[in-house]
Amino acid sequence: MRLRIRDLREDKDLSQQVVAEFLLCDQSLYSKYERQERVLPLELAIKLADYYGVSLDYLVGRSNTP
Repeated sequence: MRLRIRDLREDKDLSQQVVAEFLLCDQSLYSKYERQERVLPLELAIKLADYYGVSLDYLVGRSNTP
């Protein structure tokens, strides 16, 4: 399953640091979420879906409808 968090972040012209601060985590950890080297916790996935105004299914690549 391919997360869309990098695409959503880049579409909004945001840095990893800005999103990491929103999630209250380090930029290096957030980078690992984007590269799928670490599993994105459900709580953070929900926060990101709300932040970007998309569904969880869209965020995790299960739907093409935001």
